[in-house]
Amino acid sequence: MSAGPRLALPWRILVVVTGAVLVWLLLGAVLDGDYDRPTHAVGAVLTTAVVVPLVVVARGVLDRRPWAGLGLPSLRAGWRRLLLGMACWLVPAAAGFALCLGLGWVEISVRTSVGDVLRVAVLLVVLVFLKEALPEELIFRGYLHHNLATRLPAGQAVIGQAVLFTLFGFLVGAARSVDRLALFLVFALLLGAFRAATGDVWAGIGLHVAFQTVAQLFGDVGAVFDVVGADVLGVVAMGAIPFSVSWLVLRHHYRLNWRALAPDPPR
Repeated sequence: MSAGPRLALPWRILVVVTGAVLVWLLLGAVLDGDYDRPTHAVGAVLTTAVVVPLVVVARGVLDRRPWAGLGLPSLRAGWRRLLLGMACWLVPAAAGFALCLGLGWVEISVRTSVGDVLRVAVLLVVLVFLKEALPEELIFRGYLHHNLATRLPAGQAVIGQAVLFTLFGFLVGAARSVDRLALFLVFALLLGAFRAATGDVWAGIGLHVAFQTVAQLFGDVGAVFDVVGADVLGVVAMGAIPFSVSWLVLRHHYRLNWRALAPDPPR
């Protein structure tokens, strides 16, 4: 696709954020009702089916730049970073679960068989990938982060996409309380840091899949565990410990120039 005149950056950001909000609101309205797995599956497939073309069109028509700049190489090229992101959250989260259980802060009981738990967990991995991880990372840590990073230092781009992600969460109704807004902001800052450090979105997708899958598995969506002390489990085992350790791993393994600008050459 040839280079040429294009919308100013603020307008491109506005168009894509508005499009993302409308997609989530529309799908939420269409699929509104009591939760069930088939509806969840339909919503997951539709979200990815709508968001990926949206970003493709935005990159080609609004940016007039090649797809490669958005940081989503093939899985063959990115699987190691995908696993890195998953491990960065899962390993310290497991330690957090053990800590909460060992100190008696949390009690967890299984409602069903181990086989059912495993089947639900595998299904949720797929649904989270399609409904949250891939589309949200592609929009916010892919398209929006990259566009911001071509004009702003890397650190400011990370903050900018995190603010946009938090605003998105508020507008679609996923983050209306102070604690939810804080979670969206901190989570997006961590995901943005992985994006800036690794150069693509695969590590963020892995971390996103791990976090959302476990959160849903031990919540009402999974419906396979009874949890006493869910708030403590969420703050300590799913939040503070794995987020902090993930940041330390990132700082240890990558040396990022927070003042650098990202290149965005035309085709």
